Amino acid sequence: MKAAAARLIASASFVAVLSGCASSGIGMTPSVPENLKVPATETLSVVAQADGVQIYECDASKTDPKLFEWAFKAPEAELFNNAGNKIGKHYAGPTWESDDGSKVVGEVKARDDGPDTTAIPWLLLRAKSVEGNGTFAKTQSIQRVKTVSGKAPADGCSQAQRGNVARVAYRATYNFYVSRP
Repeated sequence: MKAAAARLIASASFVAVLSGCASSGIGMTPSVPENLKVPATETLSVVAQADGVQIYECDASKTDPKLFEWAFKAPEAELFNNAGNKIGKHYAGPTWESDDGSKVVGEVKARDDGPDTTAIPWLLLRAKSVEGNGTFAKTQSIQRVKTVSGKAPADGCSQAQRGNVARVAYRATYNFYVSRP
């Protein structure tokens, strides 16, 4: 009876350890729409939770200068690991900068509206440039997923509001990928 109990405890411990490893997500491929998938030659290296704002400015429409709209200017967010520790920041470029000084600047390759119609879209970005030797130095691709809020104000803007800035709170998960070893 004691041997059976010991095996049960050992099995439960093994499952708990595996669950802890899997929850970090590193090396795993998250479930995303087909057009946001990274190449099979890449592997997940960092998962970061962003908490910040999307910044919009009231400006003339690019298609009709007599009309005014909220134009996206930049993100501004802090990045946290899955344990809740701050690991960096996200800002215009779009740029992700780690607290270790490494950076990656991305360019959008694909987008998906995502499941939440009140949130900014999910994105696949390709690394345009990298800098430094740390966390983001070898990044090849970035996914923005699990977005919450962040869309431009729904009430539009007018010529009288030109130049006004709206800072809309948002959250998202950013998945960073590097080349497979």
